[in-house]
Amino acid sequence: MVIRVDVELWARDAGKAVGRGDLIIVIDALRSGTSILNALTNGAEAVIPAVSLKEAYRLRSQHPEYLLVGERGGHKPKDFDLGNSPLEFTPERVAGRSLVMTTTSGTAALARSQRAKRVLVGAFLNAGAVAGRAEVMAEREGVEMTFVLAGEKGRFSLEDFLCAGAIAEGFAASRVCFSDKVQAALLAFRQAEGDLTRSVLKSEHAKHLVRLGFKGDIDFSCRLNALRTVPVYSNGRITLQK
Repeated sequence: MVIRVDVELWARDAGKAVGRGDLIIVIDALRSGTSILNALTNGAEAVIPAVSLKEAYRLRSQHPEYLLVGERGGHKPKDFDLGNSPLEFTPERVAGRSLVMTTTSGTAALARSQRAKRVLVGAFLNAGAVAGRAEVMAEREGVEMTFVLAGEKGRFSLEDFLCAGAIAEGFAASRVCFSDKVQAALLAFRQAEGDLTRSVLKSEHAKHLVRLGFKGDIDFSCRLNALRTVPVYSNGRITLQK
């Protein structure tokens, strides 16, 4: 079976992939996807996405043992335990804990994808691992694959597009068929790969994060294939499924 791979450039179009029954790979490279990945790698039990601050506070009130994490406008909201910097999600802070996360764009993209049967979370850090896992799942279940890019407040995001290309690079060429949009992402990634951080720093969102003092988050997020873990979103929770 040759697996078709497409990309939805805006999270609002995730429903198209859901309707097709595709395996979905949600990407928010800066920063929630990387934060989710780092939290789970460092021992968090689960990450529970919440679209709104109201929903996040409600879940926390129902489960006081949960950590409340995320951002609005790049900043940690009132009464949150952690922000959205992947560097905050250390084993000492998150091991054995469930986290309620709400962010400006990333958790919205997850929410729009949640009705899909199969949803993975991809980032630069686990690009190769998520490619391998997705390819095996799609072939086994006879479905196509789609990247859903979180973007930045509903707009196109350069870093998420490059990350889609990084993951596409990990697919076996003989087993997939890329749409033109995925081909473009792959070509863009290959052009940027030699100095990935420098390329990502050209994006509007990266420039915003630098102004806020989060340059270290960008450096961390651009470590290509540093991790082998693959977060899976199912039944309202993101976990590392064996």
